[in-house]
Amino acid sequence: MNLIYEPIIGLEVHVELNTKTKMFCRCSAEYFGKDPNTHTCPVCLGLPGALPYTNKAAIEGCMKIGLALNCTVSEKSLFERKNYFYPDLSKGYQISQYRWPLCVNGWVEVEDPHGNSKKIRINRAHQEEDTGKLTHRGSETLIDFNRCGLPLVEIVTEPDFKDVEEVRDYAKKLQQLFRYLGVSNADMERGDMRLEANVSVRLPGQKELPNYRVELKNINSFRFMVAAIEYEIKRQIAALEKGEKLSQETRGWNADKKCTYLQRSKEEAHDYRYFPEPDIPEISYQSSDISLQTIKDQMPELPWDKQKRFVSEFKLIQSQAKILTESKELAAYFEMAIKHGKEHGVEAVSIANYLINTKINIEEILIAQLIDNIKGKKAGIIGDEGELEKLAQQAIDENPKVVQDYKQSLPPPIGEGKKGKASAINVLIGAVMRISGGKADVSLVKPILENLLKE
Repeated sequence: MNLIYEPIIGLEVHVELNTKTKMFCRCSAEYFGKDPNTHTCPVCLGLPGALPYTNKAAIEGCMKIGLALNCTVSEKSLFERKNYFYPDLSKGYQISQYRWPLCVNGWVEVEDPHGNSKKIRINRAHQEEDTGKLTHRGSETLIDFNRCGLPLVEIVTEPDFKDVEEVRDYAKKLQQLFRYLGVSNADMERGDMRLEANVSVRLPGQKELPNYRVELKNINSFRFMVAAIEYEIKRQIAALEKGEKLSQETRGWNADKKCTYLQRSKEEAHDYRYFPEPDIPEISYQSSDISLQTIKDQMPELPWDKQKRFVSEFKLIQSQAKILTESKELAAYFEMAIKHGKEHGVEAVSIANYLINTKINIEEILIAQLIDNIKGKKAGIIGDEGELEKLAQQAIDENPKVVQDYKQSLPPPIGEGKKGKASAINVLIGAVMRISGGKADVSLVKPILENLLKE
């Protein structure tokens, strides 16, 4: 039939919080690299008579994540027991939240493949505890409960993604956010941050969601997530083309074979038999010592807000601001360098160009030395328009696909193409800066490029 199908993708991100102790007991949360089953107690092992109590720092961390994602922090929320049997679940249930989550109804902006901004709705950001870790060795499976009970936040989106690049941009933004907030290292190799995607496909114009979804479980890299989603979309389309019926299921990703594989038929919420956790009182920031206003006051400038400020305040282009805000450490270094540079007649744009194009290690060079280096190269800044035009033409010749994206007619809906053009021109500006070794006067490059692209 060769029908054109539309992917429908939702994402669940789990992030371990970097608290000193676990979620419901006082076991140390510094479990990584420790001997198996040495960071446990009767509470996190679920032994009879052990009573859990809530980690205040974890709750505050979840609230910070929710606020940063434009969520409403619920006046009251409640923990529940999520019942299911799995060997890494010491109690036979997981303490989580379902009907009364801590943070609800948020959103975050991502960039689609055309460079346009798109809003992804956040259904919830709720608090729960992590499970243990299974190690499969031949015919044996070994269980380590050191991780069991660690504070875990789950962020669940609505099924708003239509492209894997949107998924990648979203996941990277969350990792950046967790680090800016200081709530998690978000190291995917260690398992601090894990991705799960719900994937289905439908015909364009179809309004209702498909009556199935396939969950891709516990993927620990952006690259693997993109590959798994791309494979799953193709697999589902091929099955539908053959007249097969797709059903609710959980699948894993085999990185060696580069394919997904069936793990189990997926349970619905009612299969987990949620009921309120009788040993933990409800959370209410109005009646407890957790102050929502105090947490709001502690919120740092978010990376996307910092990007906008760098563009408006320091006259950077968007691509420069994005690089310089990748980490809060680099952003802070850049701003300190600007203050020092003002005293020595070095402009913010020159500092930005130097940091981006020389790729220095900010931990190994003092700001005073950085400014001296830039001053020594200042006479080498290229401001001659004839020379800049040659560099711009070289960048255009080396990037035909970007030029095509820039010149293409506006796609529907009306207005989206303009942002696509802005994204393309930034790529070309970056190419000029690379070719020139960071010496091109960035304030002159954009109009020269625009003029050449009119021809």
